[in-house]
Amino acid sequence: MIYLDHAATTPVPREVADAMYEVLTEQFGNPSSQYQMGLDMKKRVENWRRTVAAALGCEAERLYFTACGTEGDNWAIQAACWQNRHVGRHIVTTAVEHSAVLECCKWMEQQGYEVTRLVPDGNGNITAEQVLEAVRPDTALVSVMMVNNELGNVYPIADIARGLASRNPKTLLHTDAVQGFLEVPFTARALGADFITVSAHKIGGPKGTGALYIGPRVRNPRPLLAGGGQEKGLRAGTEATAQIAGFAKAAELRMKGLDNKLAHMASIKEYAKERLAEIPDLLFLGNGTAPHILAVSLVGWPSQNIVNDLGSQGICISAGSACHQGKPSHVVAALKLPKKVSGGVIRLSFGPETTKADIDACAEALKRHHDTRMPML
Repeated sequence: MIYLDHAATTPVPREVADAMYEVLTEQFGNPSSQYQMGLDMKKRVENWRRTVAAALGCEAERLYFTACGTEGDNWAIQAACWQNRHVGRHIVTTAVEHSAVLECCKWMEQQGYEVTRLVPDGNGNITAEQVLEAVRPDTALVSVMMVNNELGNVYPIADIARGLASRNPKTLLHTDAVQGFLEVPFTARALGADFITVSAHKIGGPKGTGALYIGPRVRNPRPLLAGGGQEKGLRAGTEATAQIAGFAKAAELRMKGLDNKLAHMASIKEYAKERLAEIPDLLFLGNGTAPHILAVSLVGWPSQNIVNDLGSQGICISAGSACHQGKPSHVVAALKLPKKVSGGVIRLSFGPETTKADIDACAEALKRHHDTRMPML
């Protein structure tokens, strides 16, 4: 199998699985239990928190474990709006956010909020100036993703944070950094966002766990769930200790030689662009500078057909456009591309393990698809 869909999920290294297995079978205590096994597990959870916090560049006490990126996004949006309920009922976000943000904002609209959704230019760019111009005196929250999961565009979160300080210092800033964490360089301390969402399974960790950074400007954040008081009373539910152990191990492994890993992924992406440029009717999309995501369109060839064809050959890529009823994804739709272009969008995404041989195989398979299948769009 050739796996080129790391933006969807990542392979779990043996060391991560082993760390989880130990917790599942030997160190399975509940951190809330008061006997020794529970007390030991509580200490281990705090050690794992420090490991993930170090990778994120924040204080451990500001990091809260969640079940996934979606939970973190929902929690951040609702907590920000609750804190700023007396500031106003306006939210600024973008039209190309992950559905976890967009759907939560739709829910907030049902609660009486007004949502401004900023549209990118034809290359998928959103500027800090564009965001700040949309901020009003009644803006409770700005939520802008760090790296677009379909295009690989990196958005200027630090610039937005600096601009908000003068534009409206009460407005809180959330960024979904699920595709940015340990993929593009940043630290929570330097970024300036009030909420940062990350997820384990994008960096070699298990599915079912993530984390939310909550910055010092957030006072008494409102819990998303009520219950037994875990995570300082802010995230109820027995801690998923095995998943958290895997998350910490994955972060530890990714941090080792991180600069070299990011450079490798960037070089693989450049090599992929060279090889794919040889294919007729193929266009590169977006202005993605993230090292692990490359969006292209095989103009005229339906993306789902391409994904199915390559999948039958053991090559895993994803469709950049959802083929439900022939409509493009909301990200692709926001670019306002011609139908033949938007209908042929696919995404390749890379990890530290990706090789040039993987790219060669994918490029040859795409060329065969172009040469042997009739365009249908």
